[in-house]
Amino acid sequence: MSESKKICIVLHRRDLRLGDNSAVVSAIESGRLLIPIFVWNRQESEACDAGSASCWWLHHSLLELGNQYAKQGGELFFFREPTQSVIERLIREHDVEAVYWNRRYEPDAIKQDSGLKKSLKDAGIEVHSFNGSLLREPWEVETKQGDPYQVFTPFWKNVLASIDPDKPLSAPEAISFEKVRIESCKLDDFNLLPKLDWADSFHEYWTPGEQGAHESLSNFIRNGIDDYKGERDFPAKSGTSRMSPHLHFGEISPRQICHAVQVHLNRKRKDNGQPGADTYLSEIGWREFGYHILYHFPHTTEKSLKPKFDDFPWDNNAKDLKKWQQGMTGYPIVDAGMRELWETGWMHNRVRMIVGSFLAKDLLQNWKSGAEWFWDTLVDADLANNTLGWQWVAGSGADASPYFRVFNPVLQGERYDPSGKYIRQWIPELSELPDKWIHKPWEAPKDVLKDAGISLGETYPEPLVDHQEAREAALAIYEKIK
Repeated sequence: MSESKKICIVLHRRDLRLGDNSAVVSAIESGRLLIPIFVWNRQESEACDAGSASCWWLHHSLLELGNQYAKQGGELFFFREPTQSVIERLIREHDVEAVYWNRRYEPDAIKQDSGLKKSLKDAGIEVHSFNGSLLREPWEVETKQGDPYQVFTPFWKNVLASIDPDKPLSAPEAISFEKVRIESCKLDDFNLLPKLDWADSFHEYWTPGEQGAHESLSNFIRNGIDDYKGERDFPAKSGTSRMSPHLHFGEISPRQICHAVQVHLNRKRKDNGQPGADTYLSEIGWREFGYHILYHFPHTTEKSLKPKFDDFPWDNNAKDLKKWQQGMTGYPIVDAGMRELWETGWMHNRVRMIVGSFLAKDLLQNWKSGAEWFWDTLVDADLANNTLGWQWVAGSGADASPYFRVFNPVLQGERYDPSGKYIRQWIPELSELPDKWIHKPWEAPKDVLKDAGISLGETYPEPLVDHQEAREAALAIYEKIK
């Protein structure tokens, strides 16, 4: 090693990319030799408590990032010991003088990173942390009174008015690595791949990694973004970007997405905006809002943002919860969504709202039970947005759906899946049922059911509850606590 070349560590977490990665770029610009690392220690933070579907994605995303480093002549090193122990050992063994990382915003992660930063600085080690996953830091956006936002629209207007217009950072063309033997483990030692075979089909739907993220975004901008506003609510159509898992794992940054959308708009010469693009960017805004709420109100992962909901008399019937998880509630649009989730590790956003409302307001199950199931089965499981979404649908969170809004699963199905295409895809036992009855098979005449090969209660379940009765019961409870 040359005397003039110092060494630094780049600690990857939720930034599994090289493009627009401030930590990586700054480390390179420092002139130091890089040691890129990733630590997986289940005792440390929520990031290592990821559900099975997320772990599948993480494995393949890390594999791709490792390949990117290998193409540059380096290696991504994997460790299972506590992060601080790993870094302190590398400092001792390789004369490391600086550590670079991109910030995290979950409560446990903030506590961990703050402690690590203090310990390293006390030891005389430089620490450089960056915003690598948000358009604005949560503490940078506040109301005129200096308070955090709890309503989305003014929050997003504030962010839009102050987004950094700079072009995203390019991926480095050359990286200088510290070339010595480093004692580490292998990616397979993390045992991230699910033991059950239920995730075996995920590869048919997803391509984890930075390249896969940019290919997905390019395809969406070419073929979907202009029609996004009108198509996004119809689950049988390819009307959404499906970028959420790529964003969660930091394979692409929101700044890269916003820049790509703006380039698209400039090419079309629509300087005054375009409904599809504007609506899509607002969805990026909801992601930002989720992190804003989580940062300022960290208790919301366990308790309601609105305290009066903490004493809500949830039913918490284990059998009903299981039926919901299995997609066996007897309401086709609900069951189709839950089966899509199990098969693909993802669910269409409109359907997420429908199944969430059904669990919380028809079955009166605690929203945390839904959040826990999504956490284990979604490839895009994200603490901030999972919490925001479930508290929204339960009526207990920021900018929440009003307590009196109870999604009618029949009307929602008829409106957003009028021909039943989505239902037939995920519930094949209903595939022969005419459109008229596809959303309410229990009302179909006996001869129609027989011709479709359906025996309610046997080949497909009877409704778990009567929606109208469940709605009235829920509203009566919500009215009391209101």
